[in-house]
Amino acid sequence: MSKSLHPLALFRLTVLGPLASRNQLKRGEIKVLVRELASQAYHIPDSRRVHLSEETILRWYYDWKRSGIEGLIPKSRRDKGKTLLSHEIQTALLSYKKDNPSRSINTLISLVEKQGLIARGKLSRASVHRFMQQQKLSKRIVADRNSIERRSFVAEHCCDIWHGDVLHGPSIQTPGGMKKTYLVSLMDDASRLIVHSAFCLGETALDIEGVLKQAILKRGLPHKLIIDNGAAYRAGSLQSICAILEIRLIYCRPYEPEGKGKLERFHRTFREQFLSEISAEKIVGLNNLNARLWAWLDHIYHRRPHDGLKGKTPLDRFREDLVHVRTLGFKAAKIDDIFYHRVERTVRKNGTVSWEGMEFEVAYEQAGEKIKLVVDPHTNKALRIESVFGDDLGPVTPLDALANLHRKRQRPHDAPAPVLKQLENSVELAYREYSQLCGIPLPTQSSDDKQEK
Repeated sequence: MSKSLHPLALFRLTVLGPLASRNQLKRGEIKVLVRELASQAYHIPDSRRVHLSEETILRWYYDWKRSGIEGLIPKSRRDKGKTLLSHEIQTALLSYKKDNPSRSINTLISLVEKQGLIARGKLSRASVHRFMQQQKLSKRIVADRNSIERRSFVAEHCCDIWHGDVLHGPSIQTPGGMKKTYLVSLMDDASRLIVHSAFCLGETALDIEGVLKQAILKRGLPHKLIIDNGAAYRAGSLQSICAILEIRLIYCRPYEPEGKGKLERFHRTFREQFLSEISAEKIVGLNNLNARLWAWLDHIYHRRPHDGLKGKTPLDRFREDLVHVRTLGFKAAKIDDIFYHRVERTVRKNGTVSWEGMEFEVAYEQAGEKIKLVVDPHTNKALRIESVFGDDLGPVTPLDALANLHRKRQRPHDAPAPVLKQLENSVELAYREYSQLCGIPLPTQSSDDKQEK
Protein backbone atom coordinates (compact mmCIF):
# COMPACT_ATOMS: atom_id res chain seq x y z
CA MET A 1 0.00 0.00 0.00
CA SER A 2 1.46 3.37 -1.02
CA LYS A 3 2.16 5.98 1.62
CA SER A 4 -0.16 9.01 1.52
CA LEU A 5 1.46 12.34 0.73
CA HIS A 6 1.68 15.03 3.37
CA PRO A 7 -0.97 17.68 2.46
CA LEU A 8 1.40 20.59 3.11
CA ALA A 9 4.13 18.98 0.99
CA LEU A 10 1.59 18.52 -1.81
CA PHE A 11 0.58 22.18 -1.55
CA ARG A 12 4.22 23.31 -1.72
CA LEU A 13 4.80 21.19 -4.80
CA THR A 14 1.72 22.76 -6.42
CA VAL A 15 3.19 26.21 -5.78
CA LEU A 16 6.49 25.11 -7.34
CA GLY A 17 4.72 23.80 -10.46
CA PRO A 18 6.24 26.26 -12.98
CA LEU A 19 9.70 25.62 -11.50
CA ALA A 20 9.46 21.87 -10.88
CA SER A 21 8.12 21.17 -14.37
CA ARG A 22 11.23 22.58 -16.08
CA ASN A 23 14.22 20.31 -16.61
CA GLN A 24 16.60 23.15 -17.28
CA LEU A 25 16.42 26.80 -16.37
CA LYS A 26 18.57 29.49 -17.92
CA ARG A 27 20.52 31.95 -15.82
CA GLY A 28 18.18 34.47 -14.20
CA GLU A 29 15.02 32.47 -15.03
CA ILE A 30 14.67 31.12 -11.48
CA LYS A 31 14.60 34.61 -10.01
CA VAL A 32 11.99 35.79 -12.53
CA LEU A 33 9.73 32.77 -11.95
CA VAL A 34 10.05 33.01 -8.15
CA ARG A 35 9.10 36.70 -8.25
CA GLU A 36 6.07 35.88 -10.40
CA LEU A 37 4.98 33.08 -8.03
CA ALA A 38 5.35 35.37 -5.00
CA SER A 39 3.03 37.95 -6.57
CA GLN A 40 0.14 35.46 -6.70
CA ALA A 41 -2.42 34.69 -3.96
CA TYR A 42 -2.79 31.19 -2.50
CA HIS A 43 -5.16 29.30 -0.24
CA ILE A 44 -2.53 28.24 2.29
CA PRO A 45 -3.60 25.27 4.47
CA ASP A 46 -4.12 26.14 8.16
CA SER A 47 -3.26 29.80 7.58
CA ARG A 48 -5.09 33.07 6.98
CA ARG A 49 -2.26 34.40 4.85
CA VAL A 50 -2.68 34.43 1.07
CA HIS A 51 0.84 35.40 -0.06
CA LEU A 52 4.28 33.73 0.10
CA SER A 53 7.66 35.46 0.15
CA GLU A 54 10.28 34.96 -2.55
CA GLU A 55 12.70 33.55 0.07
CA THR A 56 10.19 30.91 1.15
CA ILE A 57 9.48 29.75 -2.42
CA LEU A 58 13.20 29.65 -3.23
CA ARG A 59 13.91 27.57 -0.11
CA TRP A 60 11.17 25.11 -1.03
CA TYR A 61 12.58 24.83 -4.56
CA TYR A 62 16.09 23.88 -3.40
CA ASP A 63 14.66 21.45 -0.79
CA TRP A 64 12.72 19.78 -3.62
CA LYS A 65 15.81 19.66 -5.85
CA ARG A 66 17.81 17.90 -3.09
CA SER A 67 15.22 15.47 -1.67
CA GLY A 68 12.19 15.48 -3.95
CA ILE A 69 8.74 15.74 -2.37
CA GLU A 70 10.13 14.33 0.90
CA GLY A 71 12.13 17.54 1.23
CA LEU A 72 8.88 19.53 1.21
CA ILE A 73 7.46 17.81 4.30
CA PRO A 74 7.53 20.23 7.27
CA LYS A 75 10.34 19.46 9.69
CA SER A 76 9.51 19.15 13.36
CA ARG A 77 11.67 21.05 15.83
CA ARG A 78 14.43 19.02 17.49
CA ASP A 79 13.82 20.81 20.78
CA LYS A 80 10.06 20.20 20.68
CA GLY A 81 8.77 19.56 24.17
CA LYS A 82 11.90 21.01 25.76
CA THR A 83 12.78 24.42 27.17
CA LEU A 84 16.07 26.14 27.89
CA LEU A 85 14.52 28.45 30.48
CA SER A 86 16.08 28.24 33.93
CA HIS A 87 14.18 26.64 36.78
CA GLU A 88 13.76 30.03 38.51
CA ILE A 89 12.22 31.63 35.39
CA GLN A 90 9.92 28.64 34.85
CA THR A 91 8.70 28.84 38.44
CA ALA A 92 8.13 32.60 38.21
CA LEU A 93 6.22 32.32 34.91
CA LEU A 94 3.94 29.60 36.27
CA SER A 95 3.31 31.58 39.44
CA TYR A 96 2.41 34.78 37.59
CA LYS A 97 0.22 32.97 35.05
CA LYS A 98 -1.72 30.95 37.64
CA ASP A 99 -2.21 34.06 39.75
CA ASN A 100 -3.93 35.78 36.81
CA PRO A 101 -4.66 33.55 33.76
CA SER A 102 -5.52 36.58 31.59
CA ARG A 103 -1.92 37.88 31.67
CA SER A 104 -0.33 38.16 28.24
CA ILE A 105 3.14 36.95 27.28
CA ASN A 106 4.45 40.54 27.23
CA THR A 107 3.14 41.08 30.78
CA LEU A 108 4.75 37.85 32.01
CA ILE A 109 8.12 38.80 30.50
CA SER A 110 7.91 42.27 32.06
CA LEU A 111 7.18 40.78 35.53
CA VAL A 112 10.10 38.34 35.25
CA GLU A 113 12.45 41.17 34.20
CA LYS A 114 11.32 43.38 37.09
CA GLN A 115 12.01 40.51 39.47
CA GLY A 116 15.62 40.57 38.25
CA LEU A 117 15.68 36.96 37.01
CA ILE A 118 16.82 37.96 33.51
CA ALA A 119 18.16 41.05 31.75
CA ARG A 120 15.77 43.26 29.84
CA GLY A 121 15.21 42.09 26.24
CA LYS A 122 16.92 38.70 26.74
CA LEU A 123 13.75 36.61 27.15
CA SER A 124 11.98 35.97 23.82
CA ARG A 125 8.24 35.71 23.37
CA ALA A 126 8.61 32.45 21.44
CA SER A 127 10.41 30.78 24.36
CA VAL A 128 7.72 31.81 26.83
CA HIS A 129 4.95 30.80 24.43
CA ARG A 130 6.40 27.29 23.90
CA PHE A 131 6.82 26.83 27.64
CA MET A 132 3.22 27.88 28.29
CA GLN A 133 1.99 25.51 25.59
CA GLN A 134 3.84 22.62 27.26
CA GLN A 135 2.14 23.51 30.54
CA LYS A 136 -1.25 23.91 28.74
CA LEU A 137 -1.44 27.50 29.98
CA SER A 138 -1.03 29.38 26.70
CA LYS A 139 -4.72 30.31 26.43
CA ARG A 140 -5.63 33.65 27.95
CA ILE A 141 -8.56 32.77 30.20
CA VAL A 142 -10.61 35.66 31.51
CA ALA A 143 -11.50 35.49 35.19
CA ASP A 144 -14.90 33.95 35.91
CA ARG A 145 -16.30 37.13 37.42
CA ASN A 146 -15.68 38.98 34.15
CA SER A 147 -16.52 36.21 31.69
CA ILE A 148 -19.68 36.21 29.61
CA GLU A 149 -21.54 32.98 29.08
CA ARG A 150 -21.77 32.32 25.35
CA ARG A 151 -24.08 29.86 23.65
CA SER A 152 -24.29 28.77 20.04
CA PHE A 153 -27.69 29.78 18.68
CA VAL A 154 -29.62 29.90 15.43
CA ALA A 155 -32.80 31.78 14.57
CA GLU A 156 -35.91 29.63 14.25
CA HIS A 157 -36.99 31.12 10.93
CA CYS A 158 -35.40 33.07 8.12
CA CYS A 159 -35.63 36.87 8.50
CA ASP A 160 -35.99 36.55 12.28
CA ILE A 161 -32.46 37.97 12.68
CA TRP A 162 -30.14 39.74 10.27
CA HIS A 163 -26.50 40.55 11.06
CA GLY A 164 -24.72 43.58 9.58
CA ASP A 165 -21.01 44.31 9.45
CA VAL A 166 -18.28 46.01 7.39
CA LEU A 167 -15.09 44.44 6.00
CA HIS A 168 -12.17 46.42 4.60
CA GLY A 169 -11.91 45.75 0.86
CA PRO A 170 -9.31 46.41 -1.84
CA SER A 171 -8.30 49.80 -3.18
CA ILE A 172 -9.54 50.42 -6.73
CA GLN A 173 -9.10 53.02 -9.43
CA THR A 174 -11.96 55.56 -9.62
CA PRO A 175 -12.44 58.83 -11.55
CA GLY A 176 -11.20 60.55 -8.39
CA GLY A 177 -8.07 58.41 -8.13
CA MET A 178 -7.32 55.33 -6.03
CA LYS A 179 -10.00 54.80 -3.37
CA LYS A 180 -10.27 52.27 -0.57
CA THR A 181 -13.44 50.17 -0.57
CA TYR A 182 -15.52 48.72 2.25
CA LEU A 183 -17.75 45.65 1.98
CA VAL A 184 -21.10 46.26 3.72
CA SER A 185 -22.98 42.97 4.21
CA LEU A 186 -26.24 41.79 5.75
CA MET A 187 -26.61 38.07 6.55
CA ASP A 188 -29.71 36.09 7.51
CA ASP A 189 -28.98 34.12 10.69
CA ALA A 190 -31.10 31.02 10.00
CA SER A 191 -29.97 30.38 6.41
CA ARG A 192 -26.52 32.13 6.27
CA LEU A 193 -27.86 33.77 3.11
CA ILE A 194 -26.30 37.15 2.28
CA VAL A 195 -29.52 39.10 1.81
CA HIS A 196 -27.47 41.87 0.22
CA SER A 197 -23.86 42.97 0.10
CA ALA A 198 -22.07 45.76 -1.71
CA PHE A 199 -18.69 47.46 -1.89
CA CYS A 200 -18.92 51.13 -0.85
CA LEU A 201 -16.44 53.97 -0.64
CA GLY A 202 -17.27 54.48 3.06
CA GLU A 203 -18.56 52.70 6.15
CA THR A 204 -21.20 55.18 7.32
CA ALA A 205 -24.84 54.78 8.35
CA LEU A 206 -25.79 55.98 4.85
CA ASP A 207 -23.90 53.04 3.31
CA ILE A 208 -25.66 50.47 5.48
CA GLU A 209 -29.00 52.19 4.75
CA GLY A 210 -28.43 51.69 1.02
CA VAL A 211 -27.59 48.01 1.52
CA LEU A 212 -30.55 47.56 3.89
CA LYS A 213 -32.95 49.04 1.32
CA GLN A 214 -31.82 46.63 -1.41
CA ALA A 215 -31.93 43.69 1.02
CA ILE A 216 -35.52 44.49 2.00
CA LEU A 217 -36.62 44.83 -1.62
CA LYS A 218 -35.07 41.43 -2.47
CA ARG A 219 -35.67 39.35 0.67
CA GLY A 220 -38.40 40.94 2.82
CA LEU A 221 -38.33 42.51 6.27
CA PRO A 222 -36.31 41.20 9.23
CA HIS A 223 -37.63 41.27 12.78
CA LYS A 224 -34.22 42.13 14.27
CA LEU A 225 -31.12 43.78 12.84
CA ILE A 226 -27.85 43.35 14.77
CA ILE A 227 -25.07 45.78 13.85
CA ASP A 228 -21.91 47.33 15.28
CA ASN A 229 -21.96 49.78 18.16
CA GLY A 230 -20.07 52.50 16.26
CA ALA A 231 -21.23 56.12 16.28
CA ALA A 232 -21.94 56.01 12.52
CA TYR A 233 -24.59 53.32 13.03
CA ARG A 234 -26.37 55.26 15.76
CA ALA A 235 -27.54 57.90 13.28
CA GLY A 236 -31.10 59.07 13.78
CA SER A 237 -31.94 58.35 10.13
CA LEU A 238 -31.18 54.62 10.47
CA GLN A 239 -33.08 54.41 13.75
CA SER A 240 -36.07 56.18 12.17
CA ILE A 241 -36.10 53.84 9.16
CA CYS A 242 -36.06 50.75 11.40
CA ALA A 243 -38.81 52.19 13.61
CA ILE A 244 -41.11 52.84 10.61
CA LEU A 245 -40.47 49.34 9.21
CA GLU A 246 -40.90 47.75 12.68
CA ILE A 247 -37.34 46.39 12.71
CA ARG A 248 -35.79 46.07 16.14
CA LEU A 249 -32.30 47.59 15.93
CA ILE A 250 -29.78 45.88 18.23
CA TYR A 251 -26.20 47.05 18.78
CA CYS A 252 -23.37 44.62 19.57
CA ARG A 253 -21.28 45.17 22.66
CA PRO A 254 -17.99 46.95 21.84
CA TYR A 255 -14.96 44.69 21.25
CA GLU A 256 -17.02 41.49 21.20
CA PRO A 257 -16.81 40.00 17.68
CA GLU A 258 -18.18 36.69 19.03
CA GLY A 259 -21.65 38.26 18.96
CA LYS A 260 -21.62 38.13 15.14
CA GLY A 261 -19.64 34.93 14.65
CA LYS A 262 -21.61 33.73 11.62
CA LEU A 263 -20.83 36.89 9.67
CA GLU A 264 -17.18 36.76 10.80
CA ARG A 265 -17.02 33.22 9.40
CA PHE A 266 -18.45 34.48 6.10
CA HIS A 267 -15.75 37.16 5.99
CA ARG A 268 -13.10 34.45 6.32
CA THR A 269 -14.63 32.51 3.43
CA PHE A 270 -14.89 35.74 1.45
CA ARG A 271 -11.19 36.49 1.88
CA GLU A 272 -10.16 32.97 0.88
CA GLN A 273 -12.49 32.48 -2.09
CA PHE A 274 -13.13 35.99 -3.46
CA LEU A 275 -10.46 38.51 -2.46
CA SER A 276 -7.64 36.04 -3.14
CA GLU A 277 -9.00 35.32 -6.63
CA ILE A 278 -9.74 38.76 -8.06
CA SER A 279 -7.13 40.67 -10.02
CA ALA A 280 -6.86 44.39 -9.29
CA GLU A 281 -5.78 45.06 -12.88
CA LYS A 282 -9.16 43.87 -14.19
CA ILE A 283 -11.25 46.08 -11.87
CA VAL A 284 -12.32 49.25 -13.69
CA GLY A 285 -14.50 50.87 -11.03
CA LEU A 286 -16.83 50.30 -8.11
CA ASN A 287 -19.69 48.97 -10.27
CA ASN A 288 -17.34 46.51 -11.93
CA LEU A 289 -16.15 45.25 -8.53
CA ASN A 290 -19.73 44.87 -7.26
CA ALA A 291 -20.74 42.96 -10.40
CA ARG A 292 -18.09 40.35 -9.59
CA LEU A 293 -19.22 40.24 -5.96
CA TRP A 294 -22.88 39.62 -6.84
CA ALA A 295 -21.96 36.97 -9.42
CA TRP A 296 -19.86 35.12 -6.82
CA LEU A 297 -22.64 35.32 -4.20
CA ASP A 298 -25.45 34.14 -6.48
CA HIS A 299 -23.61 31.45 -8.42
CA ILE A 300 -21.11 30.12 -5.87
CA TYR A 301 -21.67 31.01 -2.22
CA HIS A 302 -25.48 30.70 -2.12
CA ARG A 303 -25.42 27.39 -4.03
CA ARG A 304 -22.70 25.64 -2.03
CA PRO A 305 -23.73 23.18 0.74
CA HIS A 306 -23.06 24.56 4.22
CA ASP A 307 -21.89 22.40 7.13
CA GLY A 308 -23.86 24.51 9.60
CA LEU A 309 -27.04 23.88 7.58
CA LYS A 310 -26.65 20.07 7.59
CA GLY A 311 -25.52 20.01 4.00
CA LYS A 312 -28.18 22.40 2.63
CA THR A 313 -27.29 25.46 0.60
CA PRO A 314 -28.13 28.93 1.99
CA LEU A 315 -30.53 29.48 -0.92
CA ASP A 316 -32.42 26.22 -0.31
CA ARG A 317 -32.68 26.91 3.42
CA PHE A 318 -34.05 30.41 2.79
CA ARG A 319 -36.65 29.11 0.33
CA GLU A 320 -37.95 26.69 2.96
CA ASP A 321 -39.05 29.61 5.12
CA LEU A 322 -40.62 31.91 2.53
CA VAL A 323 -43.99 31.47 4.23
CA HIS A 324 -42.55 33.04 7.40
CA VAL A 325 -40.94 36.03 5.67
CA ARG A 326 -42.54 39.39 6.49
CA THR A 327 -43.25 41.40 3.33
CA LEU A 328 -43.40 45.17 2.84
CA GLY A 329 -47.10 45.15 1.96
CA PHE A 330 -48.57 48.64 1.43
CA LYS A 331 -45.25 50.17 2.54
CA ALA A 332 -43.67 49.01 -0.73
CA ALA A 333 -45.18 52.03 -2.53
CA LYS A 334 -43.51 54.37 -0.01
CA ILE A 335 -40.16 52.60 0.30
CA ASP A 336 -38.20 55.49 -1.25
CA ASP A 337 -39.91 58.01 1.00
CA ILE A 338 -39.15 55.89 4.09
CA PHE A 339 -35.42 55.99 3.30
CA TYR A 340 -35.34 59.75 2.68
CA HIS A 341 -33.71 61.86 5.41
CA ARG A 342 -35.60 64.56 7.35
CA VAL A 343 -33.48 67.60 8.29
CA GLU A 344 -34.96 70.17 10.69
CA ARG A 345 -34.51 73.82 9.71
CA THR A 346 -35.91 77.23 10.75
CA VAL A 347 -37.23 79.26 7.79
CA ARG A 348 -35.54 82.66 7.50
CA LYS A 349 -37.52 85.90 7.14
CA ASN A 350 -36.85 85.86 3.39
CA GLY A 351 -38.47 82.40 3.04
CA THR A 352 -35.27 80.40 2.55
CA VAL A 353 -33.49 77.49 4.23
CA SER A 354 -30.04 76.00 3.64
CA TRP A 355 -28.68 72.44 3.49
CA GLU A 356 -25.23 71.13 2.53
CA GLY A 357 -24.18 74.62 1.37
CA MET A 358 -27.25 75.01 -0.91
CA GLU A 359 -30.06 77.57 -0.54
CA PHE A 360 -33.73 76.66 -1.08
CA GLU A 361 -36.99 78.61 -1.22
CA VAL A 362 -40.11 77.54 0.64
CA ALA A 363 -43.53 79.14 1.00
CA TYR A 364 -43.13 82.69 2.38
CA GLU A 365 -45.88 82.00 4.93
CA GLN A 366 -43.49 79.56 6.70
CA ALA A 367 -41.03 82.34 7.64
CA GLY A 368 -39.90 82.03 11.24
CA GLU A 369 -41.31 78.52 11.66
CA LYS A 370 -39.48 75.21 12.09
CA ILE A 371 -39.89 72.77 9.20
CA LYS A 372 -38.34 69.49 8.07
CA LEU A 373 -36.50 69.43 4.77
CA VAL A 374 -37.04 66.06 3.05
CA VAL A 375 -33.87 65.12 1.13
CA ASP A 376 -32.55 62.16 -0.84
CA PRO A 377 -29.08 61.65 0.70
CA HIS A 378 -27.91 59.38 -2.12
CA THR A 379 -28.53 61.99 -4.86
CA ASN A 380 -27.94 65.02 -2.58
CA LYS A 381 -31.29 66.49 -3.66
CA ALA A 382 -33.91 68.33 -1.59
CA LEU A 383 -37.45 67.23 -2.49
CA ARG A 384 -40.11 68.90 -0.32
CA ILE A 385 -40.86 70.26 3.14
CA GLU A 386 -42.86 68.81 6.00
CA SER A 387 -44.08 70.21 9.27
CA VAL A 388 -42.42 69.02 12.45
CA PHE A 389 -45.44 66.68 12.78
CA GLY A 390 -44.90 65.13 9.34
CA ASP A 391 -47.56 67.03 7.35
CA ASP A 392 -46.71 67.74 3.70
CA LEU A 393 -46.17 71.48 3.18
CA GLY A 394 -45.36 71.43 -0.52
CA PRO A 395 -42.29 71.42 -2.76
CA VAL A 396 -38.97 73.13 -2.25
CA THR A 397 -37.02 74.80 -5.05
CA PRO A 398 -33.41 76.01 -5.35
CA LEU A 399 -33.00 79.71 -4.64
CA ASP A 400 -32.75 81.89 -7.77
CA ALA A 401 -31.69 85.29 -6.42
CA LEU A 402 -31.46 86.82 -9.92
CA ALA A 403 -35.03 85.89 -10.78
CA ASN A 404 -36.24 87.27 -7.46
CA LEU A 405 -34.93 90.70 -8.54
CA HIS A 406 -37.87 91.01 -10.98
CA ARG A 407 -40.38 89.06 -8.93
CA LYS A 408 -43.54 90.93 -7.81
CA ARG A 409 -43.74 90.95 -4.03
CA GLN A 410 -46.89 90.33 -2.07
CA ARG A 411 -48.02 93.52 -0.24
CA PRO A 412 -50.88 94.34 2.15
CA HIS A 413 -54.11 95.68 0.51
CA ASP A 414 -54.53 99.50 0.20
CA ALA A 415 -57.97 99.55 1.91
CA PRO A 416 -58.11 102.05 4.83
CA ALA A 417 -57.76 100.58 8.24
CA PRO A 418 -61.07 100.46 10.17
CA VAL A 419 -61.64 103.30 12.69
CA LEU A 420 -62.21 101.92 16.14
CA LYS A 421 -64.99 103.54 18.14
CA GLN A 422 -63.53 105.22 21.20
CA LEU A 423 -65.25 104.97 24.55
CA GLU A 424 -66.23 108.27 26.23
CA ASN A 425 -64.00 109.35 29.07
CA SER A 426 -64.92 111.30 32.24
CA VAL A 427 -64.49 114.72 30.58
CA GLU A 428 -66.87 113.87 27.75
CA LEU A 429 -69.47 112.52 30.18
CA ALA A 430 -69.35 115.72 32.31
CA TYR A 431 -69.65 117.86 29.14
CA ARG A 432 -72.74 115.89 27.97
CA GLU A 433 -74.40 116.21 31.38
CA TYR A 434 -73.65 119.97 31.57
CA SER A 435 -75.06 120.57 28.06
CA GLN A 436 -78.29 118.81 28.93
CA LEU A 437 -78.79 120.92 32.12
CA CYS A 438 -78.18 124.17 30.21
CA GLY A 439 -80.28 123.17 27.20
CA ILE A 440 -77.34 123.44 24.88
CA PRO A 441 -77.76 121.16 21.82
CA LEU A 442 -74.89 118.69 21.36
CA PRO A 443 -73.13 118.80 17.95
CA THR A 444 -73.31 115.66 15.85
CA GLN A 445 -70.19 113.79 14.65
CA SER A 446 -70.73 114.93 11.06
CA SER A 447 -71.02 118.60 12.04
CA ASP A 448 -67.82 118.38 14.09
CA ASP A 449 -66.09 116.93 11.08
CA LYS A 450 -67.39 119.78 8.91
CA GLN A 451 -66.17 122.39 11.39
CA GLU A 452 -62.73 120.75 11.45
CA LYS A 453 -62.64 120.87 7.68
